[in-house]
Amino acid sequence: MTEHGHHSPRTINTDEPGKTSPTRPKQTPLEQMGGTTGLVYMGLPIVAFVLANSAFGLTYAICIAVGVAVAISVLRLIRKEPLQPALSGLFGVAVASFVAWKTGSAKGFFLTGIWSNIALAAIFLISLLVRRPLAGVVWGALNGSGTAWLQDKPSRRAYDIATLTLTGVFTARAAVWQWLYDDDRTGWLAVARILMGYPLLALAFLTVLWAGRRSAKRLAALAEQQPGPNV
Repeated sequence: MTEHGHHSPRTINTDEPGKTSPTRPKQTPLEQMGGTTGLVYMGLPIVAFVLANSAFGLTYAICIAVGVAVAISVLRLIRKEPLQPALSGLFGVAVASFVAWKTGSAKGFFLTGIWSNIALAAIFLISLLVRRPLAGVVWGALNGSGTAWLQDKPSRRAYDIATLTLTGVFTARAAVWQWLYDDDRTGWLAVARILMGYPLLALAFLTVLWAGRRSAKRLAALAEQQPGPNV
């Protein structure tokens, strides 16, 4: 302490045990998926499936798509990159390949994507109808803010917009993919699956981020307006 009673600034050494380290910034959706490299990895099994199906037939296409997904997982493990996106992709490719094998059609590879987006669109829409917008529920669970926003109409309205945006994304995916599926356009299905996959979802997530920040500011302002405890 100096002669004027002020503390001199200290530099926190985060390398020493017991010291408090600065809070790390949260990863963006793109970073959580492995960045642009992760997006490329996501599309590779789909492209491999379509090309192999055209050249060698369905059975070889299934084997090659699953093999590419496994190779990507192994590569990410060796390079110590996030494994969760790769494992999720491997699981998705395995299920899609199983459906294609059971239906005996290459376009069956894309059926699970259509089904899952129909289900997601319905779930998000129902959450709007019951006044519990799912975007807010999930966001509150992920960042620990809970459901206090439900008591604030502007916050709930913002999450309504975010939930409606996600509902639109899932609905658009299902509609476009179903149309291409019915027209037997397997190649275009692959293109639409890649372009309307994570890139479109990441754009929609921006509305969730906007709603979350808006709600956080609203709740902080309301908390400041509350009278403090009597001393």
